Amino acid sequence: MDTKVILAGKNLEELEKFMIDNNQSKFRAKQLYNWIYLKSVKEINDMTDLPISTRELLIEKTQFCSISIKDKQISKDGTIKYLFELKDGNYVEAVLMRFDNRANLTACISTQVGCAMGCDFCATAKLGFKRNLETEEIIQQIYLIQADTGLKITNIVYMGQGEPLLNFNNLIGSIKILREQFQIGARRITVSTCGIIPKIKELAELDFQSTLAISLHAPNQAIREKIMPVAKEYKFDDLIKELKSYTQKTGRRVTIEYVLMKDINDSVNDAKQLATAIAKLKSNVNLILYNQNEKSNYKKPLKETVQKFKYILEASGKKVTIRLERGADIDAACGQLSSKKSCRNS
Repeated sequence: MDTKVILAGKNLEELEKFMIDNNQSKFRAKQLYNWIYLKSVKEINDMTDLPISTRELLIEKTQFCSISIKDKQISKDGTIKYLFELKDGNYVEAVLMRFDNRANLTACISTQVGCAMGCDFCATAKLGFKRNLETEEIIQQIYLIQADTGLKITNIVYMGQGEPLLNFNNLIGSIKILREQFQIGARRITVSTCGIIPKIKELAELDFQSTLAISLHAPNQAIREKIMPVAKEYKFDDLIKELKSYTQKTGRRVTIEYVLMKDINDSVNDAKQLATAIAKLKSNVNLILYNQNEKSNYKKPLKETVQKFKYILEASGKKVTIRLERGADIDAACGQLSSKKSCRNS
């Protein structure tokens, strides 16, 4: 049985304790900490400011991660999709996105193996729910992406597989590590949720400083309930009411995510209803063109339909963006992550 200490996910105090317990100088922990979180080093022997004896100890008693890169695909637009194998043999995916003329590198990471939300248009939902990811498994996605690419991730979006707010403690724990150890600012972290009202209340009580994105995807209860089973438990009007309370308590604007699907939720009337529903909500709107996948029959909206929808929302006073499609050719776009184990090597 593997009893090696997992390094990625440990804070400085934990690393200091490890060093002291193994008769090493306490200050070596800070060097180790920097190699893990600021440099995402691949090999123990690359830690050149550590004595050979310390490196030999680390090789014997530690390993960087409990997860590993099983495979990856590279899109024609530069997006990279990673398939990670977990210690129990399960798989999750994460995506590294690059945008033209921007210095930012955004990682879209997973919080659960599969998902229990059952959204009808989402490939991940078809997997069903298997388990929550541990804090270290969430963090190790970031470490491994940085170690693999040699690049520094600047932005994190919790928009991969799973419902983040149903893995609340590990979510909050991972954000703490991202902020304190990877030195990624709170404002560069976005958490997306289908709308788990009790957990949104908890975030408000924590004075949540990162961006909260709400996967609304419908202008009313009837449409939302049809495509998102979560709406049966957490009603549309109740969610909007809770979001208003959240913005009042935190002073933070929320992002409304809205996947446009042809003839489902993309009509002029739908746009007007949405504009009315969020009129008094401190929010921006992010429109997402539906990304087709082999597990559902929904269709991408027409371009003119999207522009009309955007215009109506903007006319109501909302800031509206259309999400750039990234990685659709490798099933790495929004709603396409399904932990395929037959990925093409790149």
